[in-house]
Amino acid sequence: MLSLLAAIQPGALDPRVGSWKLISAQSTLDPPNKLSVTAVRHEVHVVMSGDTHLDFTAKSDGHDTPVSGNPAFNQVELHKIDKRQAEVKEMKDGAVVGTIRDKLSNDGKELTITTASKSHADQVSVWTRSGGAKVAGDPIAGEWTQDLTKTRLRQGMMLKIESDGNNGVRFSGDFSYTARFDGKQYDLQNSRNDTVTLQLVDPHTVDSIYLRDNQVAQKDRWVVSADGHQMTLTTTGTFESGQHISEKLVFQKQ
Repeated sequence: MLSLLAAIQPGALDPRVGSWKLISAQSTLDPPNKLSVTAVRHEVHVVMSGDTHLDFTAKSDGHDTPVSGNPAFNQVELHKIDKRQAEVKEMKDGAVVGTIRDKLSNDGKELTITTASKSHADQVSVWTRSGGAKVAGDPIAGEWTQDLTKTRLRQGMMLKIESDGNNGVRFSGDFSYTARFDGKQYDLQNSRNDTVTLQLVDPHTVDSIYLRDNQVAQKDRWVVSADGHQMTLTTTGTFESGQHISEKLVFQKQ
């Protein structure tokens, strides 16, 4: 049944994207099984927590996607049936070992998963929505203040990062910019560097690359905690003087 995760079809507008909690017989588990599906460009990032944990990013092209950490299967293949139904094939080294079909209720609040495999009766589980759609592009959005107890660089930095509603962000701090998560160069204001490119690594991680005189001058990785309250910045770069810098900063969401 764990493979029901892969039955969620990718896409920011897909109604299955969001957070789910198991409400069928297994809901008595402590902690209960929880499912999170986040749109990441043309893929989805899927996480199940509870008695069993899964964490992977599935492709949206209908081809098999490797899945690690589960002895029963190591590949999944996604197929969208219609707006509210999807099917996934579990595979072990290329051989199909199970088929899962999900069906979303008309109000979008319940997800029913039917799992079929050889020599086993079909399993049916029901999930209820516990959170709205989570779309990649806003993992670092918010107002952030540097945690001075967790860094040796005591600058007291404050950041304001807003989603621009178009797969990008407006960043304001010691410098500012507006950029999309598409790997293209965007101009910086009030910065010693010239441009920035943003790349979404996963729903909690963003890479920033800064160029100066067409050369890479700085690389940042922003990682937001699972609860969304803390953000860690790891930065490496070179000043105009040639001095190298490597630093880790921690920010708390306000």
